[in-house]
Amino acid sequence: MTKGSCLCGAIEFQISGTLNKIQACHCQQCRKAQGTPFATNLPVAVEHFTITKGNDVLKEFKSQTREGKYRLFCSHCGSPIISRMESLPDVVRVRAGTLDEPVVSELAHHQFVADKASWWNIDDELPRHHKAPPD
Repeated sequence: MTKGSCLCGAIEFQISGTLNKIQACHCQQCRKAQGTPFATNLPVAVEHFTITKGNDVLKEFKSQTREGKYRLFCSHCGSPIISRMESLPDVVRVRAGTLDEPVVSELAHHQFVADKASWWNIDDELPRHHKAPPD
């Protein structure tokens, strides 16, 4: 069982089962939503993700640039928790930075590197995808 929470602790969640690999997304939406050079997203099956505290303070933002995408965050501290897509109803993407340590996962790849922040250097040997990775 892997646990996580927002910055202020108002929201807590857990993930059951083995964690998938973390994806580093450099698209402009993720950069702006996180306030960082990239977002670290962990795809999790909905059936393995549970909010254990704070459902009442979880707020949702509907993307205005990507149809059917929603970002959920803590209404108290603003921590991003997950995103979800209507086109992938069985998956949420957990923000890896909200996970409590230790996390048993690793980085899989970089995606949308064509949109990456010009001031950020990718200095690893992981696969890099110009846009979304192939299925």
